[in-house]
Amino acid sequence: MAKILVIDDDAMVRFSLKSVLEHAGHEVVEAENGVDGLSKITGQSFDVVVTDIIMPEKEGVGTIIEMKTRFPSLPVIAISGGGPDGYTGYLETARALGADGILEKPVTPEIRLDTVEACLP
Repeated sequence: MAKILVIDDDAMVRFSLKSVLEHAGHEVVEAENGVDGLSKITGQSFDVVVTDIIMPEKEGVGTIIEMKTRFPSLPVIAISGGGPDGYTGYLETARALGADGILEKPVTPEIRLDTVEACLP
């Protein structure tokens, strides 16, 4: 069982990820944005982080950079459906900045679970 931090401003996406991951036996902590996620990661130990890219307050690319600076060995998976214009290049940017995996929304529960479990130590 892994402890996973899911960061996404969309409550339905968080619920969906949490349901799939908990059904597989993992513990999930939710955060609404990068600021919330970074505050939760301080003082807790996680095995992997899944973060959206387009979010208010602190977007995912900045969140990934800060997490990888503070916790270089922590696996981080970026997830995005693109911005309002549908641009999906954000995921490749996230990978270039240290994301260990990427998921393009919408994504099936099986692919979500496979991607997360592939990043676990």
